[in-house]
Amino acid sequence: MPFHDLNNFAVVIYLSIYLSIYLSIYLSIYLSINVVQERRKFGPLGWNIPYEFNTSDFNASIQFVQNHLDDMEIKRGVNWTCVRYMLGEIQYGGRVTDDYDKRLLNTYCRKWFGENMFPTNFEFYHDYIIPRNTKLQEIVDYINGLPSTDSPEVFGLHGNADITYSSKAAQSILDTILSIQPKDSSSGGGETRESVVYRLCDDMLDSLPLDYAPFEVNQRLVKMGALEPMNIFLKQEIDRMQRVIMTVRTTLTDLKLAIDGTIIMNENLRDALDSMFDARIPTYWQKISWDSSNLGFWFTELVDRNSQFRSWCFEGRPISFWMTGFFNPQGFLTAMRQEVTRKHKQKGWALDTVILQNDVTSKKKEDTIIPPSEGVYVYGLYLEGAGWDRSGCRLVEPKPKILFEPLPVVHIYAVNQPRVLDNRIYVCPIYKKPRRTDLTYIASITLRTDTNADHWVLRGVALLCDMK
Repeated sequence: MPFHDLNNFAVVIYLSIYLSIYLSIYLSIYLSINVVQERRKFGPLGWNIPYEFNTSDFNASIQFVQNHLDDMEIKRGVNWTCVRYMLGEIQYGGRVTDDYDKRLLNTYCRKWFGENMFPTNFEFYHDYIIPRNTKLQEIVDYINGLPSTDSPEVFGLHGNADITYSSKAAQSILDTILSIQPKDSSSGGGETRESVVYRLCDDMLDSLPLDYAPFEVNQRLVKMGALEPMNIFLKQEIDRMQRVIMTVRTTLTDLKLAIDGTIIMNENLRDALDSMFDARIPTYWQKISWDSSNLGFWFTELVDRNSQFRSWCFEGRPISFWMTGFFNPQGFLTAMRQEVTRKHKQKGWALDTVILQNDVTSKKKEDTIIPPSEGVYVYGLYLEGAGWDRSGCRLVEPKPKILFEPLPVVHIYAVNQPRVLDNRIYVCPIYKKPRRTDLTYIASITLRTDTNADHWVLRGVALLCDMK
């Protein structure tokens, strides 16, 4: 092609730019669809909801990019805002329903789709580069040369995520083995399942907390201020706890009678018998209470929850609160907001404009001897996906093989002004249990960090009230 032919020269320049841009974006989309698919295996650390990303999402993304490049003005270049929006909100984002999953997806798009992808030193991860070759066979060879098994770091996760994945796979196998065990077998010592469960019923009845006397509870609440938001919340929690205690006591008593042959073993009692023998939580108990990994942890939590409620009711408001011990932790934070709003009513504060704010202290629960002037101290939160520097009060990388890091006491309060954020503040969601869903979501708090907040978004960092 003669260089003095300006028209042909312009075509060459156009094609070289077009092919370079298209190839880079094409391979970025190819790698990104594999990342979002493979990230699912890490459970809630990967995605809160395991979306079914598939080839049609990839094809639609490629078609959009091709149409966009066809209509692109060379002088203006690629409209990256449009590309990121279409991929993060429409092509892939159309499947995403969870707000924090959407945040993660958009973080990937900001990281991978922009002018930063064209320098020769750009890497998705170490040794995961965009090849600058334009020959088809060289590109195919590059793709075939990618590792068959990727480390968690490729997805932005910490290496500890592999332990989480392996534990989840092992637990699934054990649950399957347990579920196919015969229901009428006896234990190794010759003891029947009925006798094992009968003895367990006796032990649990001995440890089960006493019922709440409604008159005594109401008397105490009147003295504390029955119409105060936090006391109304306490009354609701005690009512729910009393229902659980009464149900457990009734089930255990009836189950003993059914094993003795005094009453008929109905469906609920049969489920309780099978569940208790397998150390699982009976279905109806779990329905009216909370999730846990096994019956032992569940019953221990029942005792601990009751202890907090009874102490609060009959000994006075605690200095700090165990967040895990509430049926409705969202209601607890709302009651606190109402309390602060009423205190500042003369300043014109309104509940719908008051937002949560927080400070992570360096204290342990035992170190909190004076309650805060406003808001509440909460403890019992665990970081997943990150570590915590107590001296610097900031997020850091987790230690190897440490999956959960206890957070110090957190002071949560309410302010009547919008929260100012920068890229050194990570907005961290709080969940009741390791399974991160809308049903277990409580609220979000801010955590300081020395790195960009996007780093922790890719890490899947969250706070859990309970690890089990």
